[in-house]
Amino acid sequence: MYFCSLTGQQSSSNPSLSRPNPKLTITLSLCVSADITLDPNTAHPRLTISADGKQVHCGDHHQLVPDNPERFDRVVCVLAHQGFSSGRHYWEVGGKTDWDLGVASWSISRKGKITVSPTHGYWFLSLRDRTEYAFRTEPSTNLTLNIRPSRIGIYVDYDKGLVSFYNVDAKVLIFTFTDSFSGTIHPFFSPCTNKSGQNEAPLIICPVAMAE
Repeated sequence: MYFCSLTGQQSSSNPSLSRPNPKLTITLSLCVSADITLDPNTAHPRLTISADGKQVHCGDHHQLVPDNPERFDRVVCVLAHQGFSSGRHYWEVGGKTDWDLGVASWSISRKGKITVSPTHGYWFLSLRDRTEYAFRTEPSTNLTLNIRPSRIGIYVDYDKGLVSFYNVDAKVLIFTFTDSFSGTIHPFFSPCTNKSGQNEAPLIICPVAMAE
């Protein structure tokens, strides 16, 4: 446990949007820098997880993998091994042109078509086509960012039901959402499909720099 270095003002966005939590600053104090690794047993068959569990890439074809009950079989996403049922946690992910990042309940549905929203146990931010950001409420909360982040910081305070997303380089808050968690939640990742090579880069879980 240590003092995280990332604090800041909320990134500029459409002021007419209705926000679940309009708070402009969040201090990431005394949070745990979570050592996150991806769980291949939950990964969609098109996803390849690196040996160290820190990268996920979407290929063109399904791999021959067991159809575990915990495996997603339609949506190209994966959960982390690590789950949280209390406390404050923070991790960072290197961005790309399309992704989904956040947390999800372990009890979520994994098979067939799924509905992604806080009501259904998903709390995540999406990027599409390099510039289209949205938090997946019902309907989605669209966001306008003046500065495109190259690295995303995800902060969770389980006891307060808080999940926040930061532009790490600019040290600004992109979006924060307050809810009530129950059961265990796990970091959630989707590199999205590779779009015939246009989105082929992997999502990378990055080391977090410790504050002085």
